[in-house]
Amino acid sequence: MSASAARGSTSLLKRAWNEIPDIVGGSAMAIAGLIMAGIGLTNYYAKDGDNRRYKMGYVVFRHDDPRAQKVRDDDDE
Repeated sequence: MSASAARGSTSLLKRAWNEIPDIVGGSAMAIAGLIMAGIGLTNYYAKDGDNRRYKMGYVVFRHDDPRAQKVRDDDDE
């Protein structure tokens, strides 16, 4: 990227902030929200968040299913 293109993009952002700050600020907040949602979703699946104690329906696991070791009992705290 040439120096004039870098200077142009910076000045474009500054001009956008001066002319439409609510759009620029809202866009920044939307991008931050999407990033935080992605991090939250990653943490949810990394910590096995779908393994809830109370479910709406029954699920039957075979004894050799790897998910069977993760099933929560009422005694788990």
